[in-house]
Amino acid sequence: MNVYDLAHQLAGAMKDSPEYRDYMAAKEKAMENDTQRALLEEYKKLQFQIQISMAGGGQADPQELERLQKLAAVLQMSPEATAYMLAEFRFQRMLADIYKILGDAAGIDMDLLTGR
Repeated sequence: MNVYDLAHQLAGAMKDSPEYRDYMAAKEKAMENDTQRALLEEYKKLQFQIQISMAGGGQADPQELERLQKLAAVLQMSPEATAYMLAEFRFQRMLADIYKILGDAAGIDMDLLTGR
């Protein structure tokens, strides 16, 4: 079987997985509220900026870290936002496991991506 065909099968299996279905349902519910959507988008953007800074060997800006913590505290008050972030984490964990499996098969060290 063609490797690309298998990749498409894997993509389909991922879309059928409970992790993906839970993630998409939680995302839809969390994003219904415009204010909450804006806070979640700001949180993700700030989180990404901090990760990029740290990945480059730099230090995270203390003001950005404080802002991220404040956003997290606000978002944790919302059951929908909390459910969304937990579902996203579980889905990302599944993706990291898949990357690890593929990396191992190719002889590539994927530990940096999976956090192991």
